[in-house]
Amino acid sequence: MPNRRRHLIRTLVVAATSGALLTGCAGAGGLGSDRETINVLMVNNPQMVELQKLTAEHFTAETGIKVKFTVLPENDVRDKISQDFANQAGQYDVATLSNFEIPFYAKNDWLHPLDEFVEADREFDQDDILRPMRDSLTAEDGKLYGQPFYGESSFLMYRKDVFEEAGLDMPDRPTWKQVAEFAAKTHGARPGMKGICLRGLPGWGELIAPLTTVVNTFGGTWFTEDWEAQLTSPAFTKATEFYVDLVRSHGEAGAAQAGYAECLNNLTQGKTAMWYDATAAAGSLEAAGSPVKGKIGYVQAPVAETDSSGWLYTWAWGMQKVSRKADKAWRFISWASGKEYEELVGEEIGWQNVPAGKRASTYENPEYRKASAAFSEVTRRSISSADPRDPGKQPRPTIGIQFVDIPEFSDLGTKVSQEISAAIAGRQSVQSALRRSQKLAEKVGEEYRD
Repeated sequence: MPNRRRHLIRTLVVAATSGALLTGCAGAGGLGSDRETINVLMVNNPQMVELQKLTAEHFTAETGIKVKFTVLPENDVRDKISQDFANQAGQYDVATLSNFEIPFYAKNDWLHPLDEFVEADREFDQDDILRPMRDSLTAEDGKLYGQPFYGESSFLMYRKDVFEEAGLDMPDRPTWKQVAEFAAKTHGARPGMKGICLRGLPGWGELIAPLTTVVNTFGGTWFTEDWEAQLTSPAFTKATEFYVDLVRSHGEAGAAQAGYAECLNNLTQGKTAMWYDATAAAGSLEAAGSPVKGKIGYVQAPVAETDSSGWLYTWAWGMQKVSRKADKAWRFISWASGKEYEELVGEEIGWQNVPAGKRASTYENPEYRKASAAFSEVTRRSISSADPRDPGKQPRPTIGIQFVDIPEFSDLGTKVSQEISAAIAGRQSVQSALRRSQKLAEKVGEEYRD
């Protein structure tokens, strides 16, 4: 579409502040003039903080390449990355990007394709990267623009002891109908225990993430491949009504304000019998000192009309197009996403801390398998079965499972989530929430159809 590129750039650049424009004054020279230093901008997640601590002693000592890190909270790092990369300011050679941003960053020519580096670096073993991760970081032009640092899908977690006491058997691949039945039967199984926890907190990365996987498996989609909004379609409506009814009937107290953190606390504290959410949660549930360690079972994401429904998400390394240190930047990316780094983390920090979810070999490693025995195999299956290019029952205009891969979705998804959260809170009907949401989506679809 002739206007799409301009539209994507306008969305990210016009919204930038004058401060963003000032970053362009630095030019492509970066934050420092040292030819042996690369600049890396990354999110402050625990796995990245561990990477920062290990870099000088290992990567720099081995290669002579110094790494200057800028580490920020997620919202702040996304803003700073979009400013620097949109302007091609060149302050940062490498940044942490998710599979949400990478496809349209690549389309706007803000990223350096990585295919030539992968081809030359046989030790990196690109074939070992799980295919869904590779696909989600490959743009429409068929080129690779990111390497995953760690990845996740979604699955269903449940209290094995509560199910056993209730005489219930959880299948390896449950349906949402079965989950609703289990929620009703385990509701009140222990004093104050709810049947299930599902996110109801507004946010495109909160409520919308699990809800969209339910929409997909019920046969719905946000947009047709021709950008016709579908939020009031029968399938989208059925899925949303199911989700809202389930959480209102058997979900956590204060569901409209419960997100990932609140549901994690609810399951950890014995306040809920099930939870559908990110595979990354298992590490906390099985951590030393967790009151539910060893009590949780893990099965694949529930389905309705599709064979699988788990989402796919990764924090990955992207290289800015104007970086003058591409070879050094790749050496860092190769190290940080490589097999040797995982072994380093396992030996120095602990195998439960390995940034997993990206390599097939990780799930064949005996030490990792032992440390993550409760959840590693179902996590691997969940990621491997995720299909970001075909996650539902019909063609769609972008890749992505729990999101629509366009810049506008962060705003659209958040506004829609506010409407649906209000339905969870009982302030409006699902039909009213979706009618309002449909109008918002239609405006986005119209711009892409022009």
